[in-house]
Amino acid sequence: MAKKTITIYDTTLRDGAQTVGISLSLHDKLSIAAALDRLKIDYIEGGWPGSNPKDDQFFRDIRKAKLSHSKIVAFGSTKRRNASCQSDPLIRALVDSRAEIVTIVAKTWDFHVTRALNIGLKDNLSLVYDTIAYLKDRGLQVFLDAEHFFDGFKANEDYSYQLMRKAHEAGVDMIVCCDTNGGVMPGEVRSIIEKVSGESTIPIGVHFHNDAGVAVANSLAAVEAGAVSVQGTANGYGERCGNTNLMTLIPNLVLKMGYHCSAEKSLRHLTEVSRLISETANLAHDERAPYVGDNAFAHKGGIHVSALQKDTRTYEHIEPDKVGNWRKVLVSELSGKSSILFKAKEMGIRLKNRVTLPGELLQKIKKLEEQGFQFEAAEGSFELLIREANGEYRPFFKLKGFRVISEMEGSRKLLCEATIKVEVDGKIEHTAANGYGPVEALDNALRKALEKFYPEIKEIQLSDYKVRVLNEKSGTAAAVRVLIDQRRKSDHWGTVGVSTDIIEASWKALVDGIEYMLFKNKKKK
Repeated sequence: MAKKTITIYDTTLRDGAQTVGISLSLHDKLSIAAALDRLKIDYIEGGWPGSNPKDDQFFRDIRKAKLSHSKIVAFGSTKRRNASCQSDPLIRALVDSRAEIVTIVAKTWDFHVTRALNIGLKDNLSLVYDTIAYLKDRGLQVFLDAEHFFDGFKANEDYSYQLMRKAHEAGVDMIVCCDTNGGVMPGEVRSIIEKVSGESTIPIGVHFHNDAGVAVANSLAAVEAGAVSVQGTANGYGERCGNTNLMTLIPNLVLKMGYHCSAEKSLRHLTEVSRLISETANLAHDERAPYVGDNAFAHKGGIHVSALQKDTRTYEHIEPDKVGNWRKVLVSELSGKSSILFKAKEMGIRLKNRVTLPGELLQKIKKLEEQGFQFEAAEGSFELLIREANGEYRPFFKLKGFRVISEMEGSRKLLCEATIKVEVDGKIEHTAANGYGPVEALDNALRKALEKFYPEIKEIQLSDYKVRVLNEKSGTAAAVRVLIDQRRKSDHWGTVGVSTDIIEASWKALVDGIEYMLFKNKKKK
């Protein structure tokens, strides 16, 4: 028996934008909408017209966008108690948004009606009916977000059904059962949705918050129980603990449970879209996110890697390319020779001695990791290590010495100057540069010294810099690990340095980063 088709409704631009730390510009919202359309999300909730100028402008600008699949939804609430729909500015704003679909939020829990709205239960039913009927009369498709539905159903099941019937009478197109506090459990969801979908001839959707950590599980349970639409956000963004993570939900529905949705045709774009939205929201991408995280298909243990080489199904539940991700084998103290061989093959390196070299490299890596080196996020440093052992790589320059001076006068900013002397093909270059800190000054001086010989260094950008104290009990004498991420055009790479001196650790990572770029650039020529 063929499984039903589930529609996917994204509320990243409204509910997701309530995440602490997210502040989306108009351009950001338009970019995210375009990305979601590429993923073939059925409905994109653009915001709340009339609540702020940015959302009003979004609905004007999105009409000019050439969306290929997604429909734009405007969000709002029922009319105010003592106003007509015609006189309520927020209702007028919904109509003026020219969105084809509007979603209206209404109180469903009797406790909220009497305590939060401070009105009678019948008055609330009238607000729901009048608002939906008014919008339907204007030719709009209307969804009802039944707020606190599950808590309300458990408290007063009869009132929940009354509200659903009233919405039905007004012509609502879908009723969305919301777990607004995020505390309902999957078993409760299954029981309630089975009852509701069995009683209703209107399509039932669901909207879950993740306060108990089960938003995706609740959404899957609801679909099995009869729901035909799921609301959620990209990467699970949302207030408090977030919403149903669509980047986890969609592949679970399609790949694990056999349901259909429009996004299954674009599943290979899932990782790309997830990361693009992280970048646009200016939040670090969750490395451990299912399906789309950097570590979702990362393997560290040697036994695992050995088995993967025989059959990837031994330690992977799906092929990563189905969701646009890729397999990563990390080299660490837990690795075996198979990891070295796998990484070498992945990097296109033919080891000259496959018998002894992997073991020698493994011992070297383990000694370095005892000192505090970590290569999981520093594959640039790791590749140089292999290529040097394989006789392919020799350093492009030699350090003859450097000096860094930091000076502060009174309450003025710290002034830093680095002087450096390097040798390239027997030629000595001696130069100096300033920076806002000792590491930037050293980086600027190194680049300045080398640009004469390697002009492409001008194109390198420092995109991330992390410092980790390794043995904090040693206090200020503790060793530190510096991880640096650099990029040039569309390429990016990580390198690592370790020392009890943060400047020396930074120097090691900076040098590896530049050497890596020069080596890769030379191979392309």
